[in-house]
Amino acid sequence: MPAEWEPHEATWLAYPQNASDWPGKLNSARWAHLEIIRHLQRNETVRLIVPEEKPWSQARSILQRNGVNIDDLEVHFCASNRNWLRDSGPTFVRQGQKLHAVCWLFNAWAKYKDWQKDARVGRFIARRAGAEIIEPKINGQVVCMEGGAIDCNGHGTLLTTEQCLLSEGPQTRNPCCTRDEIESVLGKTLGVQQILWLSRGITGDDTGGHIDNLARFAGSNRVVTIVETDSRDVNHAPLLENLRRLRGMHAEDGKPLEIVELPMPRPVFYNSYRLPASYANFYIANNLVLVPTFNDPNDRVALRILEQCFPDREVCGIHSLDLLLGLGTLHCQTQQQPAI
Repeated sequence: MPAEWEPHEATWLAYPQNASDWPGKLNSARWAHLEIIRHLQRNETVRLIVPEEKPWSQARSILQRNGVNIDDLEVHFCASNRNWLRDSGPTFVRQGQKLHAVCWLFNAWAKYKDWQKDARVGRFIARRAGAEIIEPKINGQVVCMEGGAIDCNGHGTLLTTEQCLLSEGPQTRNPCCTRDEIESVLGKTLGVQQILWLSRGITGDDTGGHIDNLARFAGSNRVVTIVETDSRDVNHAPLLENLRRLRGMHAEDGKPLEIVELPMPRPVFYNSYRLPASYANFYIANNLVLVPTFNDPNDRVALRILEQCFPDREVCGIHSLDLLLGLGTLHCQTQQQPAI
């Protein structure tokens, strides 16, 4: 599995359409989505999934009026339930000069009932990308997994959380599967030599502990991880435990990890529900890093830290409060297709 900062052939996105994800804010979420496309187009091909011709005719007009180059936008028609392609899309891997697409079983984070269309999106993208499909299995069953649950440094070391992949409860993805079985299938499928297990995710993350809201590789031995300095905050203790674990970990070459601490924004609520606001949900594109911002004083702090981590890339903030209402931001929306 290549690191996200390795060259992309394209980024896949899906046009926001599920109004229940953004109550009263669907058009605002589409505006943020438009900004993602506009910035990405300066650096790589954007492949946009829309459900059918009628929504595309409406979307086309909006995108065109707001600076998106329609002629350079690849449009693909595919029915879907939601637009979180990080999770419903495939995980691309390379074997020599061949592109493969790992098509996990997707069941909407073991939480929502409407996922049947999304479960077909991974194979659709794989076929359009010309990739050979891989279906990883344990005991004859396709493994349930989402791309937001894993992050890789491109050299065989992978980050994930015990809460997402191992914990028992209502969001258990693979009942009865052991840690050894999960590690074995990730190793064989993604070329992973070792897995670094963090503990829990942040409050409000309805995925049940995705790593892309917690800690991300920013180099083969460098990990950016979020911290909460307010000891009264509910996220303080679990994030401190994750930081403690990272400080004792090393990459596949045996060298200790370089840990870069990233602040948390102030809590964001909707109807008393805390939303999973995190600067760790950034997306690394060709020559560019897109970072969610939240009208918070720590926005500029997070951008400055990530500029230091990616000195050869433009680091650009995307206002993401409206996207956040759907319980995800930039990384959750995007899926990179590596260049071969």
